[in-house]
Amino acid sequence: MTKAFASVFAAALLFGSSVHAQSLQPIDRIAAVVNEDVILQSELDRAVGNIRAQYAQQPDQLPPPDVLRRQVLERLVLVRLQVAQAEQTGIRISDQELDGAVNAVAQQNQMTLQQLQQQLVRDGMSFNDFRESLRDEIAAQRLRQRFAQTRISVTESEVDNALASQAAGGTQYRLAHILVALPEGATAEQIATGEQKIEGVKGLIDRGEMDFAAAAVRYSDSPNALEGGDLGWRSLDEIPAAFASQIRTMQAGQMLGPTRGPSGFQLLKLVELRDAAESASAPVTQYKARHILLRAEAGDDATARAQIESLRGRIAGGADFATLAREHSQDQSSADNGGDLGWFVRDQFGANFGAQVAALEDGAVSMPFRTETGWHIVQREATRQTTAGDDMRRAQVREMIGQRKLEDEWNRYLRELRGEAYVDVRGED
Repeated sequence: MTKAFASVFAAALLFGSSVHAQSLQPIDRIAAVVNEDVILQSELDRAVGNIRAQYAQQPDQLPPPDVLRRQVLERLVLVRLQVAQAEQTGIRISDQELDGAVNAVAQQNQMTLQQLQQQLVRDGMSFNDFRESLRDEIAAQRLRQRFAQTRISVTESEVDNALASQAAGGTQYRLAHILVALPEGATAEQIATGEQKIEGVKGLIDRGEMDFAAAAVRYSDSPNALEGGDLGWRSLDEIPAAFASQIRTMQAGQMLGPTRGPSGFQLLKLVELRDAAESASAPVTQYKARHILLRAEAGDDATARAQIESLRGRIAGGADFATLAREHSQDQSSADNGGDLGWFVRDQFGANFGAQVAALEDGAVSMPFRTETGWHIVQREATRQTTAGDDMRRAQVREMIGQRKLEDEWNRYLRELRGEAYVDVRGED
């Protein structure tokens, strides 16, 4: 997984359960048909309600009800398409893996499983619906991860150039955008309508009637609209050449556009700037931990799970973690050292593993959890703040470049999925 389980938990609560066609109840309406699946009106209502709760202190930043409904429905459609694509490519999330994910969600939110179930009831979601929503979120993230592995590459020269820019005291730019999307092969009328809309949005911002983030929430067609259009931090060489020369001369708070691009019309805002050298020397959290791994061979996942649960019980009963790791762990690189992994940054061994470690207190032992490697238990021993060394800095820069490339390619891929799908949006009446 590419995100911590806490973000998956938030996504599941935000968008509710993925109730598929076979669960359709006669009293529930269909909000949209997505290929051979459906999105129910109750699911859409719950997702919209959760968005409203998220903005309870800033209700004026939300778009009109019909626009909010369209934005949230579009996100639900994209999740459905990703899950379907994941299934077609052979991605399956087993019940055992899902159990581990649910336990991780509870642990990260400092809850017992029973407390999590109670919280879900208060939020208007059944535990089973939450599980299925979590399964879909993990499948979608697994699809994105596989996409990254097969489509995204970062060369050493790209890393060298980025590091040289940091060493030279280059500037990093935090950007946000508003997108008015145009369909493939847009007609002259569609182009004129899109241009009129983006000019209208710009006018609202220029006159001070709405700030940029609120306008993005209300009017942008980008997947990050509900995050205020935030694009994060980028160095100059990560910004398209068409914008880079202009952004270099801009001040924080200034806006660029509208401009026409492959996806439609866009407004770009320079939110803030920072010195790249300062960000490169920012302290990094490292963890020291040891683990026990039992590899889950095909068709024998339940056996590995039972064995790791038994080992966890022995540790809870006072057995020494390092001794059990030497005797039972199937991680050949660490078993002889009592499962010791040394010092590492959070996601060095994968986001799922990192989320488990980050959720623990020093000295605590996790519940068993599943990754693509197998079943684990991990004991966090210590944490520290340190300045990244050369190897770590290169890894961070490589990750940053890769994530930026992935963001652009993944959004393009989602637009292709959406364009090829049959989507029939039903009215509320």
